[in-house]
Amino acid sequence: MSQASPASPPTPAVPAAAPAAPPAADALSWTPPVAAHSRVVWTLLDTWVVCRRNLIHTVRIPELLIFSTIQPVMFVLLFVYVFGGAINVGPGLSYTDFLMPGIFVQTIVFGAMTTGIGLAEDRQRGLIDRFRSLPMARGALLGGRTLADIVRNTLIVLIMLAVGLAVGFRFGDTTVLAVIAGFLVMLLFAYAFSWISATIGMAVSSAEAAQSGGFIWVFPLTFASSAFVPVQTMPGWLQSVARHQPVTVTVDAVRSLFLGGPVTSSLLQSLAWCAGILLVFVPLSVRTYRRVTS
Repeated sequence: MSQASPASPPTPAVPAAAPAAPPAADALSWTPPVAAHSRVVWTLLDTWVVCRRNLIHTVRIPELLIFSTIQPVMFVLLFVYVFGGAINVGPGLSYTDFLMPGIFVQTIVFGAMTTGIGLAEDRQRGLIDRFRSLPMARGALLGGRTLADIVRNTLIVLIMLAVGLAVGFRFGDTTVLAVIAGFLVMLLFAYAFSWISATIGMAVSSAEAAQSGGFIWVFPLTFASSAFVPVQTMPGWLQSVARHQPVTVTVDAVRSLFLGGPVTSSLLQSLAWCAGILLVFVPLSVRTYRRVTS
């Protein structure tokens, strides 16, 4: 009778291998699996990719930045040295100090037009359709474009500040925090106006149409405001419109923050205009983008 062989001991389970760490060379470009990110995070990442693409485009075409700067510099020289002597802004205030906050706001409003022009060019070249075919957030294209234009507008405003200081502009009885707040108000205003321009850019079929459509609403808002002359010098019927439109209240807020003076009313009105524009035109531009790419 044969004797049964003893049972062999069980083989210990081998633990599952941990995910391999990324190579050192790829450490900066490595991203965790998709499940590790929420939808909001992926939207922000997609927005940053589009923003970076537009910033690189601006760096590689410096003529765009140069021409965007030349126009406001010409406005400064024209109004300071040609019209400045004929415009009375009141006692104790030079026209240069009165003008520069208006030039700052005018510059960022004109700069907001490039958002729509750039989107119209991308649509005309079929780039938006290629973005549409990629697994990316729907609003990343618009958000990235407007964010890149904020960076570009910041650089242009700093250049304009240097030009203003060169022609005699000086900050008044104010504080460093008030000056910083003035620049932040301008950038928020530029961001809001970029979404208006984005809606126009997505609604038209060419960059030329986007540029023409932008001038239709930018010019009246800019020149029928307190940017270049006091509102009280305008005809009575125009004063009621100019006094409460978004460019005027933003210019008045920035002027008070830079030179000193009562700022609460104009600042609150400017912030209200920015919030209202964003609430209306952000969803409207996204809706227009989805309609033209569907």
